[in-house]
Amino acid sequence: MNWRATLADAVLATAVAALSAATAVPISNFQSDATRVDAVGYALMVVACSALVVRRIRPMWTLAISTGAVSVYLLAGYPFGPVLLSVAIGVYSVVLARPVRRAALAAGAALVVLLTHVVFSVGTAEALAGLVPGSAWIVVPFAIGTVVRLNRQAVVRERAAEARRAADDERLRVAQEVHDVVGHGLAAITMQADIALHLLPTKPEQAETALTAISETSREALEELRATLAVLRDSTERAPTAGLARLDALTERIAASGTPVRTVVNGTARPLPPSADLVAYRVVQESLTNVLRHAGPATATVRVDYGADSVLIEVTDTGSGGAGPVDEGHGIAGMRERVTAVGGSFDAGPDTRGFRVTAKIPTP
Repeated sequence: MNWRATLADAVLATAVAALSAATAVPISNFQSDATRVDAVGYALMVVACSALVVRRIRPMWTLAISTGAVSVYLLAGYPFGPVLLSVAIGVYSVVLARPVRRAALAAGAALVVLLTHVVFSVGTAEALAGLVPGSAWIVVPFAIGTVVRLNRQAVVRERAAEARRAADDERLRVAQEVHDVVGHGLAAITMQADIALHLLPTKPEQAETALTAISETSREALEELRATLAVLRDSTERAPTAGLARLDALTERIAASGTPVRTVVNGTARPLPPSADLVAYRVVQESLTNVLRHAGPATATVRVDYGADSVLIEVTDTGSGGAGPVDEGHGIAGMRERVTAVGGSFDAGPDTRGFRVTAKIPTP
């Protein structure tokens, strides 16, 4: 139990006891039929209020002790007063700490005990009139405690939902990174392996070149995957592992797989914000990977336009991948999610000569 909370409850108990004692005599002056508070009355006040010290640790004890002491206090004829706050606080504490059904039973029992003094004075109209205000010391804090409890539960549920959403977003981010790195590497390796198999019977020396390219591509993909996973493992580090500075190496790797790539850069190249730089690189990487997988014999063009507050990425090819309906799959959908997540716009579809991917990424 937090000692600060216990200290706060001790202060609360002291304050309620002091208020009850300070107002006992003035209140008794307004209740002519009440017994003047004496040492026994003050002792009962102290007992009822002292129970508040353990209201967080033992809320049921708090309610039982405060209700019993206040009931004896009222049966002795002492005046109503702030001492009843101890019962109200006890009810509120039980509602917050215990299941609703147990809390309701405890509050009901406290209400019956608290109103026993009415039974012994039921012959008077004043006693009957006291049923409603007496009940309020139980019903009102029970209602308030229930509202607070429901609000707290709603907050807990919302936090849990936010944690689940954050976990889902993190899983999606990891899946996207692994998909881009592994998918690109495997596509390039597959193309180079096909070339090697085709050349091996007749031109083994050229097949060796393709096998060398496979080795280099697999090593680069493995290094990039390790770097990506290292970043994902470290919760304090979220720096991208790739960017447009590696564009030349990417296009060379694609060209080595059998698809010529031309790069056109307009405007003055400049360092981009890390998130925008990574998204731009992944768009080019996934687009070129799709060219390897789906375009067939083709050439590709990568255009990078540096604007004042954005960078435009356009990847086109001359292959057959644009024929027929477009199945976005994970690749195009992943690119669109990446671009829109940083506030950009994305479009992909058949072009007059093949397929075109366009992404405009803001660079604030």
